[in-house]
Amino acid sequence: MAFPERFSNLPDYAFPRLRKLLDTHAPGGEPIAMTIGEPRHAIPDFVAPTLAAHVNEFGQYPPNEGTPGLLAAIAGWLRLRYGADLGPERITVLNGTREGLFDACMALCPEVKTGRQPVVLMPNPFYQPYAAAALSVGAEPVYVPATAATGFLPDYAALPADILDRTALAYLCSPANPQGSVASRDYIAGLLRLAEKHDFILLSDECYSEIWRDHPPVGALQVADEIGADPERVAVFHSLSKRSNLPGLRSGFVAGGPEAIARFRQLRAYGGAPLPLPVQRVSEKAWSDEAHVEANRALYQEKFRIADKVFAGLQGYQGPEGGFFLWLPVDDGEEAAIKVWRETGVRVLPGAYLARDVGGHNPGKGYIRVAMVAPKEEMRRGLTKLRDCLYG
Repeated sequence: MAFPERFSNLPDYAFPRLRKLLDTHAPGGEPIAMTIGEPRHAIPDFVAPTLAAHVNEFGQYPPNEGTPGLLAAIAGWLRLRYGADLGPERITVLNGTREGLFDACMALCPEVKTGRQPVVLMPNPFYQPYAAAALSVGAEPVYVPATAATGFLPDYAALPADILDRTALAYLCSPANPQGSVASRDYIAGLLRLAEKHDFILLSDECYSEIWRDHPPVGALQVADEIGADPERVAVFHSLSKRSNLPGLRSGFVAGGPEAIARFRQLRAYGGAPLPLPVQRVSEKAWSDEAHVEANRALYQEKFRIADKVFAGLQGYQGPEGGFFLWLPVDDGEEAAIKVWRETGVRVLPGAYLARDVGGHNPGKGYIRVAMVAPKEEMRRGLTKLRDCLYG
């Protein structure tokens, strides 16, 4: 039997790979999970009553692109947060932003670019669906180092002109997963100008935008508007998973130029999974309410301070500017993950599982990713055990 080879070079996904690494070893204490970015703060109070009030709508097919009320709520939030004035034709709802970040290649990547195989740029390390998305359309994924030397953001402008001329799409994540770095206004403006020069689209993954330390991260839509960029030059992705502690709701959106969004909608009409109407009603309330987001952010900011205190004086430690991951330096991420699991029961993710080898080097190998999603005191206990085990 013949099977496609397009995904044959993909490694196991990070979490099955982690289970293979750790599950043959007994934990050295009560397990503390600090691997997956699954928020564990309380969900907003309005979720249950809103679902209950609209439970009968599970009996109806929902609109694929989003209800008028939900599209209006998202547009209102984009206006409040970024000063972006978008009509509903420039937004479409997603069944989780993973769907949209994957479908972006299917919807927007041309079959050829300058007569050759198109390129999709992505930072290295990166959110793993980016690579699978590029491979799914026969594009070449190009992994660009996002290391301490580049401020943990990819330096796309340093790539050869031949690569840039073949580039169709470029992913950016800010705040970055896993490093917590935040792209500045100048960085995004420069990237948009590079996209204009070489004719590619910026895919801006902003799912962690509402969890930040000192200042709200700038967004690609607002920078595009400030510099007068073509609206089709950028598509942004947002989610309720992190900002509202609703990962199980599977609710997000993509916003961009009207032609790009029309292509997303066409693709989703054939192969997308629409959000059930009761979920869309909850989503409408979530995008319309900032009080729960502010309370959630305050909890994470307190966690940032706890982490800074636990790791005070650790060479190479850099607290995140945004998001909720620590990117901690170690000699070898796999060895460190096994050691801390066997000796303390703390479970962390080797950084290499979020990156790819390029030229024989994996930029994540010397790191572990630690998710600060557990309740505050459990997180403090886990970080302290990790520190004493690996850096004591």
